[in-house]
Parts: sequence; structure tokens; C-alpha cells
Amino acid sequence: MYIPQFHLEKLRSAARPGKVAVVYGARRTGKTTLLQQFLKAEADPYLLVSGEDIAVQGYLSSQSVEKLTAFVGRNRLLVVDEAQKVPEIGLNLKLIVDHIPGIRIIATGSSSFDLARTIGEPLTGRKVTLRLFPLAQMEISGIEQRHQTDANRDIRLIYGSYPEVVLNSDNGLREQYLREIVASYLYKDVLELDGIRHSAKISRLLQLIAFQIGKEVSYTELAGSLGMSKNTVERYLDLLEKAFVIQKLTGFSRNLRSEITKNSRYVFLDNGIRNTLINNFNPLHLRNDVGDLWENYLIVERLKLQEYRGPVANNYFWRTYRQQELDFVEEREGSIFGYEMKWGKGRGKPPTEWRTAYPEAAFSLVNKDNYLEFIGVK
Repeated sequence: MYIPQFHLEKLRSAARPGKVAVVYGARRTGKTTLLQQFLKAEADPYLLVSGEDIAVQGYLSSQSVEKLTAFVGRNRLLVVDEAQKVPEIGLNLKLIVDHIPGIRIIATGSSSFDLARTIGEPLTGRKVTLRLFPLAQMEISGIEQRHQTDANRDIRLIYGSYPEVVLNSDNGLREQYLREIVASYLYKDVLELDGIRHSAKISRLLQLIAFQIGKEVSYTELAGSLGMSKNTVERYLDLLEKAFVIQKLTGFSRNLRSEITKNSRYVFLDNGIRNTLINNFNPLHLRNDVGDLWENYLIVERLKLQEYRGPVANNYFWRTYRQQELDFVEEREGSIFGYEMKWGKGRGKPPTEWRTAYPEAAFSLVNKDNYLEFIGVK
């Protein structure tokens, strides 16, 4: 079963002559499926290749206009899957765009596509970037009735939203699939980079972060626990963020002395990955981290909404030294929006210090009664 992806229409708009449409996303999130659905409606002759093919690498890393032109041939659309595997792919795609009038190009890649900077700098001004997440509830709701969404909510908090997890109804198979992702794919792109050798420490770092979702992390404490430098910890976390495993949130402040801004929080871009790392697939009534799972899920679904529908926003958390806090703050369209996320009913008023410091800011409580509106489900 195909779950319609929001980026399908965006890809159709982005894949235009003289541009390179770049689709970033973690492995197994549906990039290849997106391409297949796109190509079903393609009228022009196209060439679909994989960057993992050695022969393809030979052509697409040649930096020879003549060789690149011969490779494309009479096709009007070039699609390169796993493009990060091709040396100097960005420069070569630039040569194709510049020397083959009217050509359209789509390139997909996972983390090292961005990390190695093989695309970004050579294609400045020539690319449109789309970021693909695990399935959004907005997308899943296209195949679910409202009562099914309510019934599946707890499942999403535990097993996440990878396409194969959503389409599988057996929790044992879901767990097995997630363990495979963590074992085989989660660190693959990071470990392929030069100088990254400590796979065990990267795994342990992620586990430590997994136990601290919803809380500020101390790079110094993490470094001490792992026996590495603070700078190395920060570097690994940055790589894992670019690998679409985690997302960093910084503290919101307008330079009030009482606000905490030095520390950061991290959310996992999929709850299932987080729970796999800590080896906990227990049902919610047996857990003591339900509030953290709920908060992580809502924030990530909100990030998906921002990517797929907009508007663009700056995202933060907010906390003071007197322990007043908001789970999520958006700064968008010239305004500030504060959100508190509660699994239960919670309070309906913002913290006193928030009201005093930001009287013009909006405030909303997000709970089980109204969360679907918050994450874009109509």
C-alpha cells in the first residue's frame, strides 16, 4: 500500500528545467518510493540510475562535458538515487545543468550527501532542497479514519512512523525492523566519513541522549561519561543531526538574565528509533517516560508540518533558572508562540515569567484532545 507523500507535489514543482531537485532524508524513510511515484506520471524520457553503481560513478564523476552529455543522451530527466556515492557529484551535476539546455535533474541522498558537501556549494542557486522525514501523521491520515488514528496513537509513540512500521500490524515485526535499522543503517553515513572510527561510542552517545529527551544536555557530562573530549561530543552530535537521527533545540531568550540559553535539548526524529536505542518497547501504562515520548512525538510532527506546509519557523524550548518552562517555542511570521505539551489535562495558562517577559506572545496547551490540529491533521 502506498501512503501519499506530501513531498510528491513539491517534487513535481521543484523538478524543473535548469534546476536540481535534491531530496534529503534518512535511509528507509521513503526516498526511493517517492521517486517511483513521481516517475509513474513522467511523460518525458528519463534516465534513472543509482550512485552505488560503479559504472554510473565512472560517468557522473568524470567532469567531462562530452562524457556527461553522452551519458544523459536524449533523456530530458536525469534521476540519481543515492547520489552521495558519486565523487564530485555536485560539480558534475552543475556541468550537466549548464551544458544541456532544458535538462531536469532529481538527486536523492542520505546524510553524507549533505555532510560531505558534495552537492551544496557547487549547486548554489541551482538547487531546490526537500527534506524527507519518516511518515507524518498528516500523510498517514490519508489512509486512516479518525477513530483509527486515535487507536494507533499509542503505537506511534512506541514504534514511530517509518513507512514499514506503519504498514505492519505486528508489534514483534515492528520491533525486529527497528532493530535492523539501528544495527545496519543508523550510523552508516556518519561512519563512512573520514576520521569517524568510534562506532561504539556513537551508539553509547545516542543512548545517553535517548535517556535525556525533554531535558537539557551537558556536553561536559557526556564527554566525561564517554571518555572523549567535549569538542568530539559536539562534533558527533552535529553529525548525527545532519544524519537525520536527532534534532537540536536551543533555549529561547531575549537576553533576560533569568533565562537558560547555554544548554541544548535534542529530540529524536522518530520515537521508534529512540525506544530501540534504550531497548524499551513496553506499553505506555508500564512506562515512566510517557510525557517525554509525547513531547518528542509532537515536536517532530510539528517539524514535519513546517517542512511540508510551512511556514518557516525558528524552534526553541524555554526555561528559567527558577524552573519555569515551556516545551516548545516557535518564532514565525514576526510573532512568538509558546506551547506546553501534556499527556494529561495540564494547566491552561502560561508560566508567570513567560507572561511577564513576553506579553505579546501566544500560548497554547497541547494535549490528547487537540493535538491533531497542532500537527496539521484536519
